[in-house]
Amino acid sequence: MRWGTAAVVAAAAAGAGVAVLVVGRRSYERMVSPGVGAVEPETGPVVVHSLGADRVTFNRRPESLRPGRWAVEWGDDGHAVVEEILHRDAQGVTRRLVRADRGTLIPGTEVRFTPRVHLGDPTRALGLTYSATAADGELGALPAWRLDGKRGTWVILVHGSEADRQQALPVLPVLHRLGLFALVVTYRGDEGAPASPGGYSHFGETEWRDIESAVRLALDGGAGRVILYGWSVGATMVLQTAARSAWAHAISGLILDSPVLDLPSVARRDAARAGFTGAAAGPGGAPAARGQGRTGVDVVDSSRLAQGADLRVPTLVLHSPDDRIAPFHTVERLAAARQDVVNLQRFPGAEHAALWNSAPDHYTELLRRWLTPLL
Repeated sequence: MRWGTAAVVAAAAAGAGVAVLVVGRRSYERMVSPGVGAVEPETGPVVVHSLGADRVTFNRRPESLRPGRWAVEWGDDGHAVVEEILHRDAQGVTRRLVRADRGTLIPGTEVRFTPRVHLGDPTRALGLTYSATAADGELGALPAWRLDGKRGTWVILVHGSEADRQQALPVLPVLHRLGLFALVVTYRGDEGAPASPGGYSHFGETEWRDIESAVRLALDGGAGRVILYGWSVGATMVLQTAARSAWAHAISGLILDSPVLDLPSVARRDAARAGFTGAAAGPGGAPAARGQGRTGVDVVDSSRLAQGADLRVPTLVLHSPDDRIAPFHTVERLAAARQDVVNLQRFPGAEHAALWNSAPDHYTELLRRWLTPLL
């Protein structure tokens, strides 16, 4: 999921007084990737101290102390999965080792904690049968995984930044148990999908049409109702689709995991991080853009989405008060403004778009309970 070089612009459209955000894919990924924009203490690497039967001990670091279920990766291809903390002291943190599926862990190995617990497609990762299909997007074919169910409701899953379709893998088992069809989609700029014109992200303002294409694919496949499910900026695309699509009448629910609602704040933070200071990085600032093929995003329109003005269906919002990318106060405002349709569930201490990792069983049960009345 790599777009071309570019920079960020927050400006006023000439003569219109409309805030516009311009961003290239690489800059966009920097803006909405976990850890970006935050000043982290230099704690040093996470290193394997020792291994035992179904357990591994790391040195004590913030990453090794994270609750929940995580992948640990090393080198070019190493991958294992760890779960709950079994013991901790000043010297180290011992966690249960669920599996080591690629490479060999040995004492002294330097590892990275990542959310990517499952790798591959639904069959290789979970043993779930799927078929490869594609939505007919305006720029070309958009590959998708289709998992069949027994009910007339389809769930369309939209990954977020710095991710791909594998981000949806952890929630597919609960959808399967509920008998729901699932369509895990791609959109412009993804590997295997058409490139985004100019290499620029529009934060959902054009990408939503690719999600609409997936809605059409579901309806053509026999869906009676559709639930849209998105992570991070994928959640922004979901909101755009529900607000703008000609097929919005078929959408019966939305699930938003770590939605990015406050685009100006994200852009201002990234502008400051890129070296713009003072007024240039402020609310009305207009940092000079680098790169070519500039395109605009109407921030006024995105603010309307953030206020919930267009929400018409039950909406489950999953978010962390400690999210360093998407400010929690934006979803609090949304929930307060639209108490009639929004159900906000908090995941304290969780990383951006890694809520499932922080509490897998709790996350899965929330999904099951919220989805059941919509079946």
